[in-house]
Amino acid sequence: MTRSLTGRLTGRRGKWLVLVVWLVLAAVGGSLAGQLTDVEENDTVEWLPGSAESTAAFTEQADFASTDAVPAVIVYVRDGGVTEADMAKATADAAAFGNLEELDGEVQGPIPSEDGEALELIVPLDMGDDWEAAPDLLDSVRDQATGEAGGLQVEVAGPLAMVADQAESFGDLDSNLLLAAVAVVIVILLLTYRSPILWLLPLLCAGVAVTCAQGVVYLLARYADLTVNAQSASILAILVLAASIDYALLLVARYREELRRHEDRHEAMDFALHRAGPAVMASAGTVVLGMLCLMVAEMNSTAGMGPVLAAGVAVGMAAMLTLFPAVLVIFGRWIFWPKRPQFGSDEPTTRGLWSKVGNWIRPRPRLVWVTTTVILGALTLGITQLNANGLSLEEGFTNEPDFAQAEQVLGEHFDVGAGDPVTVIANADQIDVVSTVLDDHPAIGAVSEPVVVDDRAYVEGTLSLQPYSDEAGDAIGDIRSAVHGIEGGDAIVGGSAAINVDMQDASARDNLVVIPLVLAVVLLILVLLLRSLTAPLVLIGTVILSFAAALGVSGFMFKNVFDFAGADSSFPLFAFVFLVALGIDYNIFLMTRVREEAIKVGTRRGALIGLAATGGVITSAGAVLAGTFAVFLAMPLVFLAEIGFVVAFGVLLDTLIVRAVLVTALNLDIGRHMWWPSQLAKAEAVDETGPPPGERTLTQAHP
Repeated sequence: MTRSLTGRLTGRRGKWLVLVVWLVLAAVGGSLAGQLTDVEENDTVEWLPGSAESTAAFTEQADFASTDAVPAVIVYVRDGGVTEADMAKATADAAAFGNLEELDGEVQGPIPSEDGEALELIVPLDMGDDWEAAPDLLDSVRDQATGEAGGLQVEVAGPLAMVADQAESFGDLDSNLLLAAVAVVIVILLLTYRSPILWLLPLLCAGVAVTCAQGVVYLLARYADLTVNAQSASILAILVLAASIDYALLLVARYREELRRHEDRHEAMDFALHRAGPAVMASAGTVVLGMLCLMVAEMNSTAGMGPVLAAGVAVGMAAMLTLFPAVLVIFGRWIFWPKRPQFGSDEPTTRGLWSKVGNWIRPRPRLVWVTTTVILGALTLGITQLNANGLSLEEGFTNEPDFAQAEQVLGEHFDVGAGDPVTVIANADQIDVVSTVLDDHPAIGAVSEPVVVDDRAYVEGTLSLQPYSDEAGDAIGDIRSAVHGIEGGDAIVGGSAAINVDMQDASARDNLVVIPLVLAVVLLILVLLLRSLTAPLVLIGTVILSFAAALGVSGFMFKNVFDFAGADSSFPLFAFVFLVALGIDYNIFLMTRVREEAIKVGTRRGALIGLAATGGVITSAGAVLAGTFAVFLAMPLVFLAEIGFVVAFGVLLDTLIVRAVLVTALNLDIGRHMWWPSQLAKAEAVDETGPPPGERTLTQAHP
């Protein structure tokens, strides 16, 4: 940021103008943020792979049958065999369900089981866009089915039960996560600043950033066709809060330094913003571009998340580079009470923990970085225990969900895929052949009568397997091979089992495409920022090693401690994006300061000064990010718990070990060659043993 710009933003009049502008934006953003849920698109197709066969089948299915139906499968069981009274009860319930306002089609059943011990009803229901209504709808269905059951065991399974459990898991998720994250941030800020007042300013400014970010995303969704769903909206607030606090920590640390060098607080902020601003912009720019890389993902839910989060981080950066500096200057030095930085006082970071760590590394940098690399390499071995091949619905919960027992009972007496069939759409003149091929597959229990519309036809097959199991996935592959081989059929296969297969394939493809793309973007930004090739390549190497170590520890913990069945196939991608795109901030914070100091005192001494000056703020920023994501560990969904663990652990590993120890040791060992091929790498050797030269203030006053 140019001196003229920073001076205007934090000047005696400019600070008040900035404050007024942001208060207006906060008021407008607050009114728009409340409407964000109105523009969310949570239709099934918004979560599917864009070009997948199952997505095409789901879209075309609307021509033949409802795509909004969420069937409830009611199972009546009596050991020893159902009676006529049981049949009468089930028949009466079928009639009652037929009068439900939410009914979307016809009630099927009662269907007796082959063993004579159970009856089945399939009730297709439509909740519209209000998936949060699923628990109440499930309760009303269960109340009807269990009323006057006369000793019958009654279970409600099928998609409605699954959706209801998921809805209860996500109930109040946004507000609970945000409150928990705010609580964690408050604790960390209090520990960092040790001030009863200062912590309020970054938190309030971050709150303004979150509100304005939600308002901007609403406008983009409303008028620019930006796709927002519940998942991206939930993560938006958490990400903007964490990123904004990170930027605030960096700015406060630099401002505190400059207050000891400048008597005028406006001048101190001018200098701090001029020096720290580029690092914040580079960090935020990296996150923004990293998130935009998600747009090339095959999964619609992943691709749509990228621009939402990118817009949020951009707003957060703008707030912390304009509003936050203005507010700090308005309050003055007293906001740091009880330890106000006085003009001319010593810089405490020269005697702090990270200064001591740097001095410990200094005599033995090569031994330190080689040892650290070996230890991190050993941690990566846990990747062999990471099973990121997807989870069944039951496995997706940290505790056994209510619908699991119902599904087990259903599977004991009927085809477990009842209410969630395999769907095949083909040319009408070949539909009989398609039906025969489908019926011949051993995983299909029954095939419906074809429905013909114009020159296309639709048929359903009931799976005898759990639709989200590996066995069902294999069956889908066989069925597709068979129907695709019918000449002139143009058949496409859909349904939940097919969707699950396509989602796993799309996630695997996204891992191979998006991860290298994000690495390339990060490398390019580091090259432009550091004006070097060596340093960016070294840093990218540490990023990959840190990520692999975090995945390795996560794989071990998921299997041996948390006892999770595995991980979602999209887990590596999300872990990488959050760890690398956000964690690169700490590389930028450290290396921009090292380069700044290297110009004056040489790379090796600059590395020690950079670590001493930024070690505390990087640790605090990492603690904020780790603590914010750690709240996901309390969530009942395995995917969120796993993301929470890997980000929390990975960020702490990155800030405490990789950035502070490994990168510093590499800087000390490689020296000025770190900046090759820039002129800084060719600079004459600097006396790196003596004290740094004195630095004059912007007004030529002595510090």
